Amino acid sequence: MRAILEVVLSLLAVMGLLSLGWLTFGHLLTPAGTGRCCVVIPAQGAGNGLEQAVTGMLWLRAGGLMNAPILVADCGLDEEGRAVAAALCLREPEIGLCPASELSVYIKQIPEG
Repeated sequence: MRAILEVVLSLLAVMGLLSLGWLTFGHLLTPAGTGRCCVVIPAQGAGNGLEQAVTGMLWLRAGGLMNAPILVADCGLDEEGRAVAAALCLREPEIGLCPASELSVYIKQIPEG
């Protein structure tokens, strides 16, 4: 019985150390959030995959892995795609929508930090 308890405790200790190493390594690879950075998601057509891409970026932001504004670049969205992008912008106020031709103007307006 003692041997089984030692094996279980050893496995738990190894799993704890691996988890700690994983979190530490992930923290080292996470962008520091210093400087000026922006996520640009190009969207075209009906906006297929747009909601998934934005949701993924919001997940990273909620987890503290990213601290950057999100811009959806209109690279030829049709009416359905514009409706999807507008709904995303209404749902999440920190998401911006801009035409691809004016992307540099929008990026320059992003505050430092």
